[in-house]
Amino acid sequence: MIDLHCHLLWGVDDGAQTLDEALALARHAVADGIVASVLTPHIHPGRYENTRSQLEPRVEAFRAALADAGIPLAVKLGGEVRLSMESLELLLEGQAPFLGEVDGYRIMLVEFPHQTIPVGSLQFVDKLMQMKIRPLIAHPERNKAVIGDPNRLVPYLERGCWLQLTAAAIAGHFGEPPETTARTLLGNGWAHVIASDAHNLKHRPPSISEGCRLAAGIVGAASAERMTCELPARIYGLPA
Repeated sequence: MIDLHCHLLWGVDDGAQTLDEALALARHAVADGIVASVLTPHIHPGRYENTRSQLEPRVEAFRAALADAGIPLAVKLGGEVRLSMESLELLLEGQAPFLGEVDGYRIMLVEFPHQTIPVGSLQFVDKLMQMKIRPLIAHPERNKAVIGDPNRLVPYLERGCWLQLTAAAIAGHFGEPPETTARTLLGNGWAHVIASDAHNLKHRPPSISEGCRLAAGIVGAASAERMTCELPARIYGLPA
């Protein structure tokens, strides 16, 4: 499995805080069956002032530390980009990281605020698509507006957005409303990727296998594999 959303890079956001913690998360990921992870620190101007050029040396240091520790986890830089005008400015400056590229579109993990879908979000998506950037919307099942009405996502799907569900939400670890919403999105055939959104070992570990198994019970094993292995491998740039 390939994890396209995790906060293993230490000391840059609300994920791992130390290198030792980051290595422990990496060991857990490997034990769960994850072979490659895109490190996706929050790109959130005003809160987490991360940029591509600042993060790249830290990823190189983490890659070296993984090798020294004998942890067989491939890693590359991505980012979880908060949907905002300030983020668009970072993008235009070449400072917003991408997950990879598929069919001529760069793939960007984008995050709505947890409580709402902001006014202007569709226009933001239209701008990205015009730039040949496909948004992969992070954890929509945990967004309050989507929980209230999953059909709020239809215009985004129609514009070409992909959806990333959190494995732990499918398994009910974020409570009943996100679980129900995640299962609705799966049942509707709207989900594209399942990832961990890992932050720590205690409450939000880098685990995908449980969510994949439960998703297979809803959409079938082949579709669950596409969401955890095949499409993530294409985005990452690995053989599926």
